Amino acid sequence: MAAVVLFGASACTTAPVPTPGTTSAATPKPVYATFNFGIGSEPLSFDPALVSDTESYRVTRQVMEGLLTIDPVTGTPAPSLALSWTELEDGLAFTFTLRPGVSFHDGTPFDAAAVCTNFERWYAMTASTRGDGATSMFKQVFRAFKDDAANSLYDSCTATGDLEVTLRLKMRLTGFLDALTLPAFAISSPTALKAGTADVLDRDYAASKVSRYALHPVGTGPFTFTQATPGTVALTANPKYWGEKGQITSLNFKTYEQPETRFAALEDGSIDGFDPVTPDNLDKLIKAGKQVLQRDPFSVMYLSLNQSVPAMADQKVREAIAAAIDKSAIVNNYFIAGTATTAQFIPPKLSGFNNAVAGIGFDLTKAKSLLAASSYRGEELKFYYPTNAARTYLPSPEKVYAQIATELTAAGFNIKPVPIPWNEGYVAAVTGKGDHALSLLGWNGSYADPDNFVGALFGTPNAQLSINDPQLVSKITRARSMPNGTERVAAYEAINQQLAETVPAVPIAFPISAIALSDRVLSYPLSPVLNEVFNNVKLSPGTN
Repeated sequence: MAAVVLFGASACTTAPVPTPGTTSAATPKPVYATFNFGIGSEPLSFDPALVSDTESYRVTRQVMEGLLTIDPVTGTPAPSLALSWTELEDGLAFTFTLRPGVSFHDGTPFDAAAVCTNFERWYAMTASTRGDGATSMFKQVFRAFKDDAANSLYDSCTATGDLEVTLRLKMRLTGFLDALTLPAFAISSPTALKAGTADVLDRDYAASKVSRYALHPVGTGPFTFTQATPGTVALTANPKYWGEKGQITSLNFKTYEQPETRFAALEDGSIDGFDPVTPDNLDKLIKAGKQVLQRDPFSVMYLSLNQSVPAMADQKVREAIAAAIDKSAIVNNYFIAGTATTAQFIPPKLSGFNNAVAGIGFDLTKAKSLLAASSYRGEELKFYYPTNAARTYLPSPEKVYAQIATELTAAGFNIKPVPIPWNEGYVAAVTGKGDHALSLLGWNGSYADPDNFVGALFGTPNAQLSINDPQLVSKITRARSMPNGTERVAAYEAINQQLAETVPAVPIAFPISAIALSDRVLSYPLSPVLNEVFNNVKLSPGTN
């Protein structure tokens, strides 16, 4: 079979996010099969309320559903567990009519009480469960929890009928409905939450403290959770699923940390596809006749700068770091062709992208001059980076680290490498309090609103960046509540400009990510926001 390489849709579109791609084929005959999919790193937990990494979400999207999902064509909110909704009080409240006849995998009925149990659980999470909330999307959307109620934008959830629920906010959130499509707001079985003591983190998984519930989530989705063992997560088709059941009866996610092992597993038939494709194996895949599907870019890779480290609090030091990095070389060497460098965090297809923001370009002489004029005197700066992992936004982290570290050393910085395996607590190490002066990270956009990028990264104080800028937080809070229109666009453009000038972090690229598939796959629900649920995978006849 000839290789099929699909590229994302043109930028000339009225859709708020890129339209997804799929392989093209006639409608296949029913096939009931085991499907094995390779991933680049272990999931960190299976309680989506307490994580934000793509591999954890890849699994929980199969098992759990939220009130809303994403329309695969327009990228706008679409019905899922809620059939319809009505905006009330100028966006301060929303009433949702729920889908009837749906049950959780454990037999618990899905109803308005179950929805409110989940929302009130998220709101009431204590610090012993959530930590500082750095990995909690509830905090990133609503700003605070119940123990800081005065600063929380969440007000209440009320069951106004068995199948009707009203959510109230303290302030209008223009992207609220979009935010509800996040995997973090998937609805869990209240029975399973209680039985699994979901807020008691007394188990270990992937170097993280998790609850018993997080090791066996229960939702309403097309697959039920079977088990997680080192290197494999096993799911089984839900025979009572309310929607399209699909052709896959057994779904296994298998971890292959190195690009070579993912490619070899696809070649020998151990897996039917994998994500992500790296530049190292892209040509091999095409020559081997495998399908390669490319997503349109909807993520940002960046260098995080922690201002709790004294040197990083000096803006001239941060500017020197930005000037020392050759973004074009990084993109050309370690990302799929078509990946663009960037000086800002909002992707160009979203309102708020500011064409006037040039950022600080690569200029080694300027970097040395800025550093000489700063307070930096050669002190050691710890540079954290992940190993044994490939992310959609960072397919080759060790190589990217090596280039940036070399460039910073050439500018006069004293860099101390701190490699941490992804599955041994990398995310916790760089998002919590610590000595991580610099760290490699990225952000996958999940819905089509600029707040999903700048709000998530800069909208609340966090230990990852340790920014002390109440004015920036105030600007982001104001922008996210403004109605869509020219004033809101201008507000986000101004935020982008301020981020470029103050350099709280260094945005490097809007990566293009890609997956590889065997020829038994006729169609795959490719999504720029990674909303890829495997009951929508179509397989060729005769496979099992």
